[in-house]
Amino acid sequence: MSLEFRHIAHAYGQVRALEDISFAAPTGEITCLLGASGCGKSTLLGLAAGMLTVQQGAIALDGEVLADERRSPPPEARPVGLVFQDGALFPHMTIAANVAFGLPKALHGDVEGWLASVGLAGMGARYPHELSGGQQQRAALARAIAPGPQVLLMDEPFASVDIVLRRKLRRDCRILLREAGATVVLVTHDPAEALDIADRIAVMDSGRIVQFGTPQDLHLSPQTAAVGAIFSGAQVIAGGLKGQVLDTDFGLWPMASLIGDLPDGPAFDLLVQADRLVPVPDKRGCRVRDVHPMGARTRVLLETGDGTQITAETLVPVDPAQKYSVLPDPGSVRAFVRS
Repeated sequence: MSLEFRHIAHAYGQVRALEDISFAAPTGEITCLLGASGCGKSTLLGLAAGMLTVQQGAIALDGEVLADERRSPPPEARPVGLVFQDGALFPHMTIAANVAFGLPKALHGDVEGWLASVGLAGMGARYPHELSGGQQQRAALARAIAPGPQVLLMDEPFASVDIVLRRKLRRDCRILLREAGATVVLVTHDPAEALDIADRIAVMDSGRIVQFGTPQDLHLSPQTAAVGAIFSGAQVIAGGLKGQVLDTDFGLWPMASLIGDLPDGPAFDLLVQADRLVPVPDKRGCRVRDVHPMGARTRVLLETGDGTQITAETLVPVDPAQKYSVLPDPGSVRAFVRS
């Protein structure tokens, strides 16, 4: 079943945490809420779970209102599973007992099958402290999916897992969740995690969604410079218009360097990737702050007199004793009106 947020707003006293949030997490897909700490993503998850009361707007499940300003069922009355950052396993119970918790007795015989599905076959008799962090998260996932929730809410579920195992756990988790057919909403602050696991991503900033779409949408068609920087690894450079060229701290850039037309506005955020910039010797340019050989390419950090920096990854030899401006490749720069 799809989970839909309709014009959700929420405040903690005088602090506005969410402002007019509307989007739908489609049936059987993994939707990520991505943003920095304090952007409102965990508040949104808490409203869906029933741990917070809806102040404004509504949350609907498969078209039917689940919670709004007039009604707010508690978490146990919602067809929703929860997975937290620390797993939240009961330490006095075995792993099998943790997974069986909340299941009808008739389904207790399925516990070993659920443990096997998350790679914990034969470990049901162990206690949480006898498992690694990654194994504990797998057990928490099995416990959340076993009752067959229509919606699964996950709050930074991989943050406490060792970085070496995190990527594999994410991939395994994605396969398991897709096979289960659950509608999943996952909170993360890590763009790599969102790209690795999500079918759709809602990028949040200051209580609002700035862009919602597939990973490909966000990578190829960012609607803001910040979104483009997150998903393409590009740099955001301040620029203005000077005659028929773009004026930047790192040199004058021709209009041919743009992707599409220049938007209307007095000042711009220019989005460009380091490997699309070429250092050009220029006595009035920037000093070389660092040169880092990276195989065939060299990463060069250039700095203006006031400390503004730009990075270029180039095949061109760079002399640290010289000064340089940079010139972007044709069709390599996206321009956004600076807000």
